[in-house]
Amino acid sequence: MNPELLIAFLASTAGAATPLIMASMGELVTERSGVLNLGIEGMMLVGAVVGFAVTLGTGQVTLGLLAAMLAGLGMALIFAFLVLTLQTNQVATGLALTLFGIGLSAFLGRGLVGQTVDPLPHLHFPLLSDIPFVGPLLFRFDSMVYASLLLVAAVAWMLARSRLGLMIRAVGESPDSAHAIGFHVIGLRYGTVMFGGAMAGLGGAYLSLALTPMWVEGMTAGRGWIALAQVVFATWKPRGVMLGAYLFGGVTVLQFHGQGFGLAVPSEFLSMLPYLATIVVLVIICRNPQTILLNKPMSLGQNFRAD
Repeated sequence: MNPELLIAFLASTAGAATPLIMASMGELVTERSGVLNLGIEGMMLVGAVVGFAVTLGTGQVTLGLLAAMLAGLGMALIFAFLVLTLQTNQVATGLALTLFGIGLSAFLGRGLVGQTVDPLPHLHFPLLSDIPFVGPLLFRFDSMVYASLLLVAAVAWMLARSRLGLMIRAVGESPDSAHAIGFHVIGLRYGTVMFGGAMAGLGGAYLSLALTPMWVEGMTAGRGWIALAQVVFATWKPRGVMLGAYLFGGVTVLQFHGQGFGLAVPSEFLSMLPYLATIVVLVIICRNPQTILLNKPMSLGQNFRAD
């Protein structure tokens, strides 16, 4: 196999996995508190168009990323108000949020189609980036790729080692018990939902500012749903989310590198591979219900009202 082709494939995999990691980690924290948010696709789309618009208007990609996070957070706040304050059904509200995000992003992006911005620059580490084979694989990515890995480590530490993580897990397992010992269940859930929205918006912005630095309607192409599936695939564990993101990222970019690898497969089949892989993985996992029951937050999807 051509080493340059292999490097390009692995580097593209890291880029494709980054928005999935961000969206999935946000959803993981949300679900660990007992809230199921099916609106990731809509939040990613709104984050993508807002981040692109702000970057195009200001020329500052940092402002674009911050604006995308705020946009995702705003969408999540709508969801949180409906679900946590008004006690609406979480599944129905999440689906409605996705539909709203799809429509809102299309409306906001009407005048942005066809315009481009400079992609996020790749970092260069003296000496390290010039190491043959290893340098291009580890030390020539943009800052968001490294930030996504730090996010995984930070969330894993927070959930396992910090008091905040203990509170989130307690609320996700038994909100009634958590409330009885003095935890502010609704406040904690508001916080996790808003964090999930900010991460989804950031993941969407990475699509429009790094992977394909332009705005295209519906550019998430189902990544929000894959991010939701990844949380289940990872059995609600941060490390599993990262591994799943790189797996699905590799399957996603395979359609662009398949011919170079000598795969005589129709391009349409390669295009559907990420979604086929998602279905296959979920079927394999769900064959053993104990795997889900042992790791799934017990109150996931259930509303809580403090009396």
